[in-house]
Amino acid sequence: MLGASALPSLACAQIAPDVATQVRSSVENRIEALTIIGGDFGLSDGTFHSHGPPDPLESNVAAKYDVDKFGGSGDVGDPQPLGDSGISWQPRLQGNLGYLDSKYEMDTGLLAGDTNKVTTKAIEFGGGARFWFGDSFSVAPTVMGLYGHTSDDYEVGSAFMKANLLPATQLGLVDWSINTWTLRPALNLQYLVRFGRNTLTLSSDATYFHTEGFDASNANVQVGGNSESIDDKIDLDIPLGIQLFGHELHTGGYLSRTELLGDLKDGLGVAHMNEVHGRLVLDFLHQLWKVQWIGLGASYVDGTNIAGWAVGVDVAFRF
Repeated sequence: MLGASALPSLACAQIAPDVATQVRSSVENRIEALTIIGGDFGLSDGTFHSHGPPDPLESNVAAKYDVDKFGGSGDVGDPQPLGDSGISWQPRLQGNLGYLDSKYEMDTGLLAGDTNKVTTKAIEFGGGARFWFGDSFSVAPTVMGLYGHTSDDYEVGSAFMKANLLPATQLGLVDWSINTWTLRPALNLQYLVRFGRNTLTLSSDATYFHTEGFDASNANVQVGGNSESIDDKIDLDIPLGIQLFGHELHTGGYLSRTELLGDLKDGLGVAHMNEVHGRLVLDFLHQLWKVQWIGLGASYVDGTNIAGWAVGVDVAFRF
């Protein structure tokens, strides 16, 4: 449930300390979740719609998320042998720039007519190494750092918040801003199946996020928490043997399921997301710097209490 959407539980005359604590906890979970959704390269971008769980006093909270990202990951060079171990390795780079614009519209209850807007700007970078155990199976442990800046802008329409906006602001429940840093260790397991020139990639990513806040505009806003995600994916790349502008045309896509845990789950009210992605791209491998392909891609996401889509440029890198 959104931090703002918990406000209807407050007493009409004043904000009780125990209720303020409960609402503030929801706000802090939301900050952590939006920082990860908006800034992490491993989670999908796009436009998403969600509804919070029903509240006795405020039965309908409509949420919209617009997430734009530019980033990705890639393994550097060719695998190199580790002595006589039979294992080979290669460095791995990962990074992302992200922007999230979210809007929560309160349609009924004490907050009917209010709108809460939360924006997040984020940058993420890190890497690790991929270790190959043969030609098909590999493991890639990585560590990344994520910086985010999140701000809240509350637009008042209800009589309740007109009477309670000042104490709500002083308590750090609305109209705040905060910086955050996140430590992101992760482990990727990958298995390649090649048939002809086609490649089927089976992968699983287990990721942990530890987030802390600093330089908040209000001392009452304090972020510190842990989240996890587990992403299982099946990706298929199919070279079509058709040349366009001097480059071979590929098609393909992936199916994935992402489980959200900890504050990430609580902050969004989302337990899992399923994604279907299709692409049509041109092969630029060994022809344009570190680019593997460039083209168009589209995704549809559906999950617990969330649905969305994305259409845009599909770019893959190979360093």
